[in-house]
Amino acid sequence: QVQLVESGGGLVQAGDSLRLSCAASGRTFGSYAMGWFRQAPGKEREFVAAISWSGDSTYYADSVKGRFTISRDNAKNTVYLQMNSLKPEDTAVYYCAADRSGHRGTPARDDEYDYWGQGTQVTVSS
Repeated sequence: QVQLVESGGGLVQAGDSLRLSCAASGRTFGSYAMGWFRQAPGKEREFVAAISWSGDSTYYADSVKGRFTISRDNAKNTVYLQMNSLKPEDTAVYYCAADRSGHRGTPARDDEYDYWGQGTQVTVSS
């Protein structure tokens, strides 16, 4: 079992930056692909970014490409989401997720992930 705990959310203004962190328990973190998803009020959860187990491959939703950067530190069992040039439409609860299969590269569907955190709120005011 893997436990994921997100942190770093908050209230910011449009154009500001935030860095989200997701700390994972367990010794197998380094073999998991990791992803970030978000869910805005009244909307379905959507894919944001993913990173392969090695960190060599990343994949982004078009809506965040060029503004967000996903990274990981396997020595610290942590994955990050650096969010720059934030927009009001980025307001959502952000979730990190872990894919234990080890062979999907950078999965973008939520049904490809096995473990989920509780989420952290990001609010961007205009």
